Amino acid sequence: MGNEREARTSGGGRRYAVLLAGTVALAFAVGGRWDVALAAWVFPVLLLRFSRTSRVWPGALWIWLAHVAAAAFWLLESDMGFGAVMLGGGAALGVVQTVPFLLDRLMAGRLRPWAAGLLFPAAFAGAEFLITLVSPFGTAFGSLAVTQHDALPLLQVGAVTGPYGIAFLIGWAAAAVNRILAAPSRCAVRNGLVCGAVLAAVVAAGGARPAWFPGSGATVRIAGVSPARALVEAQRTALDREEGALTSAVDPALAAVLDDLLATTRREAAAGAKIVVWPETAVKTRAARERAVVQAAREQARRSRIYLEIGVRVFDATGPGRNETLFIGPDGAVLWTYQKAHPIPGSESYPPGDGKVPVVATPYGRIANVICYDADFPDMMRVRADIMLVPSHDWREYGRPHTAKAGLRAVENGYALVRQDSEGFSAAFDGRGRVLATADYFTAGRQTMVADVPTHGGTTPYTRLGDLFAWLCLAATAALLAMGALRPAARPARPRRD
Repeated sequence: MGNEREARTSGGGRRYAVLLAGTVALAFAVGGRWDVALAAWVFPVLLLRFSRTSRVWPGALWIWLAHVAAAAFWLLESDMGFGAVMLGGGAALGVVQTVPFLLDRLMAGRLRPWAAGLLFPAAFAGAEFLITLVSPFGTAFGSLAVTQHDALPLLQVGAVTGPYGIAFLIGWAAAAVNRILAAPSRCAVRNGLVCGAVLAAVVAAGGARPAWFPGSGATVRIAGVSPARALVEAQRTALDREEGALTSAVDPALAAVLDDLLATTRREAAAGAKIVVWPETAVKTRAARERAVVQAAREQARRSRIYLEIGVRVFDATGPGRNETLFIGPDGAVLWTYQKAHPIPGSESYPPGDGKVPVVATPYGRIANVICYDADFPDMMRVRADIMLVPSHDWREYGRPHTAKAGLRAVENGYALVRQDSEGFSAAFDGRGRVLATADYFTAGRQTMVADVPTHGGTTPYTRLGDLFAWLCLAATAALLAMGALRPAARPARPRRD
């Protein structure tokens, strides 16, 4: 820590250059469309360096401001809007994200080198876990694992630790690099080599996972279908004309979308699809016509002999209505009705569902379902299933990163995941996170995605153990803080007298 004390008394311009660089890197590691995977590894190194070479509370304030700026950048690049709920949420989460840096700054000098090297990564992963527990955003914001969605070998650690293992590795690497920067001793270099060896082993094991656990070769053809863009625009225009409760004037536009979905479902079933998925709120209907909409879908499933999942937005004249899915069997029976458990804060006013993920056994494995934003909550997605259906509805700026985030749940739980996204980016993943098919709503000529999806998933350690790793990180943080509190701080060296 000696070199860091010296840095606090000199080189202020360099320190703030490091802060600026760290803030810029952080902005490209927030789970947005402009994420850069390497930035997630760089920003903790820079911000930790700034924290360790700054006075405690001014340094913490600047790091909090860096996180607030990154949250604002996320809102901008994702076209979320700058409402009070979003900005206030970003500022509050910035406090949680600042805590690991503050704890490291306060306690690293009181701990032995090995303990000091573990405090930051444990607190870093623990803070990320706490965000998913207390935040209405889940892993939509603040999860570093989502920035690594293309690094499949690394992501496989999520099958054991959940997404929090990625944060721990990134935090450990940042602490190891900073120890070398502070004092490049033999011990510091050895610690860095241990960290690098563990990271290499994780990546190697992740790369070998498909060979060790290849899974079943059986697949089922699944088609995701969204309504034609022209009909969606006409429907939006009709809904925008209404003031207050909807009237029968909107029925023709809503019926046109339903007819298009039914026709596309017939086409895909004739082409061999055994399961067809409509996106979230694919069909919008007044409560008075809900029964007729569901009956039309049941008849289509029975005639085509397919499993059909439909997304329905019900407008109720006496309340906010419902956002739900229905899963219909080949005999036309409704196998479940599920209501979205996590309405988007500040955007969706209907009441949430009970959060119980439905699962049903079929000839194509155990099929489960959540709706869009629900997939941003790892604990809810920890379900023993073979195929997870995620009907969704996004927008151009956020569709692709949001679908990539949902794909992490497939890795963590070992099931295939199919996310059919209206006005976004659809994709199907296998249980290792490999992409099976994609469709971009804004570039595809036909709003359909087709994939041959494995019918047999696997139960992962994360499915069985849950967030044990994250809780251990919190426990380790508490234990290390207690050790630091009981151990006196290292005394600064006295100046030599000539």
